[in-house]
Amino acid sequence: MYKIYLDNCCYNRPFDNQSQAKVHLETLAKLHIQEQIRRRRYQLVWSYILDYENGNNPYADRRLAIAPWKSLATEVIANENEDILSFAERLASGGIKNYDALHISCAVYARCDYFLTTDKKLLNSPVEQIKIVNPLIFVNEVEGDIYA
Repeated sequence: MYKIYLDNCCYNRPFDNQSQAKVHLETLAKLHIQEQIRRRRYQLVWSYILDYENGNNPYADRRLAIAPWKSLATEVIANENEDILSFAERLASGGIKNYDALHISCAVYARCDYFLTTDKKLLNSPVEQIKIVNPLIFVNEVEGDIYA
């Protein structure tokens, strides 16, 4: 069973403008992944930085839609610690934004198999400790070739 971490932009993908095919397909893949989480096919990891970012979302409907996923997580990183902060600092010194570095660091700390994001810059960030992919690539890699 794969252990996965979805970052904040991944959770917010369904709220983005769906007129672009890429955005719409990533949304469908993300919703499919969440259904698999509900069915316990994947283990979801949640973190304090997700709580923080979601809590600061100015859109109440989005905050309310995202918050319940914490209760479906099989693991919650409730507090930062020296390991998380140290690795996040290394990532940030390599050009990754601070919040993104904390998300990745929490996922690595939890020993996740995949870090899911829709952020183009993060998708191109080489982090040896974890696979960073968008929801479409994840479904393709884990559940078989969706393009076949």
